[in-house]
Amino acid sequence: MSVIRPFNAIIPKRDILSKVSALPYDVFSSDEARAIADNNPLSFLRIDRPEINFDKGTDIYDPKVYVKAKEIFTKAIERGDFVKDENPCFYIYRLTMDGCVQTGLVALASAEEYLKGTIKKHENTRKDKEDDRIRHVDTLNAQTGPIFLAYKAQRAISDVIDSFIGKYSPFFDFTEDNVRNEGFRIDDPDDIKIISMLFEKVDRLYIADGHHRCESAAKVYLKRKESGKSVDDGFLSVIFPDEELKIMDYNRVVKSLNGMTEDELIEKVSGNFDVTLRDYNEDKPAKKGDIYMILKDREFLLRLKKDIVASGPVENLDVEILQKYLLEPIFGIKDPKTDKNIDFVGGIRGVSELIDRVKNGAGVSFAMHPTSMDELFNVADAGLLMPPKSTWFEPKLRSGIFMYEIS
Repeated sequence: MSVIRPFNAIIPKRDILSKVSALPYDVFSSDEARAIADNNPLSFLRIDRPEINFDKGTDIYDPKVYVKAKEIFTKAIERGDFVKDENPCFYIYRLTMDGCVQTGLVALASAEEYLKGTIKKHENTRKDKEDDRIRHVDTLNAQTGPIFLAYKAQRAISDVIDSFIGKYSPFFDFTEDNVRNEGFRIDDPDDIKIISMLFEKVDRLYIADGHHRCESAAKVYLKRKESGKSVDDGFLSVIFPDEELKIMDYNRVVKSLNGMTEDELIEKVSGNFDVTLRDYNEDKPAKKGDIYMILKDREFLLRLKKDIVASGPVENLDVEILQKYLLEPIFGIKDPKTDKNIDFVGGIRGVSELIDRVKNGAGVSFAMHPTSMDELFNVADAGLLMPPKSTWFEPKLRSGIFMYEIS
């Protein structure tokens, strides 16, 4: 059973909504966020990445940074730029990218369900990133970036949501970054009841993206609960059926060969992998188990040797096979979250980015086949964790469209 609830969303006025909305805070560096906001003073990045309101070099964790975010947020509400709905609603958020449509339900999920494991995770979180969002949510008294949840698709839910798209008119419809964004407000009490009852038949929800936001929301809830404050356990979410979601590849770049020549590297890789020279091109691996190793002038197909058995929900992931049988034994990369010799490139950038990296000084890059939704569910259901940077979801949910004031 999955408990979801309608809520009184805070939403930008229609005439500025598209300018306010922004991609998630954690896909940008401070410099990138600053450049975007310099060209768009309404950008939500001024609230989501508030250090950009100060001089370069300002500590992103300085208390004044969070105070500034609160100030901008509060003034937007006072001016009437951000408006809170009078009644609790569900919302539909539909995104269309390259002809593919994914339709999510915007609702409050339950921190209590997350804490007891009904809402499943598949990644660990980093304390510094957790602490940042805890302070952000706690200072604003609001959640401003939705957590991306998934569930195993149920035809009854999809049919009802499709019918509501036909019933309700969109209150926003804009295209940004080649993604069409549409929003529908579900305010009829009978329709709200139907959705709530349908989700009671969903056994569990899964975090697709937003582990740090989810963990932080839960910890703010616990902090306030333990202090004796009256606070509900809802956290801002957009919930999608798995059949509509697209996971892209998440690729690896090793910055230095650590003194090895390319031929020495190939020889070492051959210990655990069958290595086949292939045409140097920008194709992505076509199937699970295929890894492309890209050097400056050569490209190879890697497949784990048949006498090496990789079994289990985590061990069978391509990203784990690369980590266990190549990155750690050959490069000594034991913890890819902290090792300075590895970088990660989302599949949205294409294999051309991996080629450019090695042409411009990196040692070697690895193009991966995407992790599947079934693999994500299997890992989460087993209570296990994927290696860092195993999934890259596109399109991204935009922040600053739906906001939730914590009660």
